[in-house]
Amino acid sequence: MYTRTKSSAATSPHRFPRWRPVGYWLATAAVAGELGLGGIWDIMRLPFVTDLVTHLGYPSYFLVLLGTWKALGAFALLIPRRPLLKEWAYAGAFFTYTGAIASHLTTGYALGEVGLLAVLTVLTALSWALRPPSRRMWRQTPTAPLAAKPAPRRAPHTSSR
Repeated sequence: MYTRTKSSAATSPHRFPRWRPVGYWLATAAVAGELGLGGIWDIMRLPFVTDLVTHLGYPSYFLVLLGTWKALGAFALLIPRRPLLKEWAYAGAFFTYTGAIASHLTTGYALGEVGLLAVLTVLTALSWALRPPSRRMWRQTPTAPLAAKPAPRRAPHTSSR
């Protein structure tokens, strides 16, 4: 009797579905593209960006700070290895997008931007979740038990004279 096993055409040798890298790179390209381009626009203080930030209640110098971090975050997401740097870039992107959503909802200004910001927040989370193993920070598990049994204590030695 022959046993037929399920075809492994849908998974890679590392047990990840084959669509996973495609989803990762599409989400990452969108996030890194927005961070990079948006960072450059912020640093250049383009008039429509300056108007938006001013209406949201932020000072214009905030654009240079935010733009610099966004451009560096885009670079961090695209370079190979450096998983700790990527974790910080993902956190920064997530805080940037969710903070922008909160700013728009609080001020009521340019509420049409909220949908795009929500999509970028989801893409950031998706890119983070679909990262390949080489771009993840793995928690190291100890090879020895965490709580080793302590050695028995000896009774204090008393001398009798």
